[in-house]
Amino acid sequence: MTRVKICGLSRLDDALAAAEAGADYLGILFEPRSRRRLDEDVARDLVQAFRERWSGSGPQWVGVFANQPLEEVNRLLTHCDMDLAQLSGQESTEYCAQVCRPVVKVVHVRSDAPQDNVLEDVQNALTAYRESGCMLMLDTYKEGVLGGTGQAFNWEVGRELARSHSIVLAGGLSAENVTEAISRVRPWGLDVSSGVETDGRKDEAKIVRFIEQVQRTDRELSLGSEASR
Repeated sequence: MTRVKICGLSRLDDALAAAEAGADYLGILFEPRSRRRLDEDVARDLVQAFRERWSGSGPQWVGVFANQPLEEVNRLLTHCDMDLAQLSGQESTEYCAQVCRPVVKVVHVRSDAPQDNVLEDVQNALTAYRESGCMLMLDTYKEGVLGGTGQAFNWEVGRELARSHSIVLAGGLSAENVTEAISRVRPWGLDVSSGVETDGRKDEAKIVRFIEQVQRTDRELSLGSEASR
């Protein structure tokens, strides 16, 4: 089944709604320039309150960072009791190896270069980070922006890369296009933020609808695969 991460959370009710709907990962942003950035003590209280209220076995909490000092990242991961670290900047494999939690490494996919060149560059990066023990995420490249663009990259590139890597697909996802995204790319997981917001705030109904659509698509693809055997 396709894993789902709901990112950019700041309210307990939204986190609980995501967990109840079946989210596998919940993301909090610590990148200073992000409009979704959460104060570290607020983040710690959110995670603690969620774990006190949620009796299920998951989901896991992911702290999202970009080009921040390693000492700061490790301190925040520990202080806020996060389960994983998502690194969305230009962090090296050596940097990733020193993070105190398992790492999800984001690789950005450009749309302003020939597809073959993009494939080769991203493939090389994914291989290096995978060999360093990182989980892998593909997101849209946009100058000066490290995530949450609300824009999709070329999913044919994602499809080719997903043949050889277990990837989390991010960028421009919503309930309206997630069936196409899963059908075309067949990613290991999905990451959504702006696609489950209304007027810049998380929308519980959109969170639930997105996850329900993922689950419905998985069932339909599974049934289709069984019927074709």
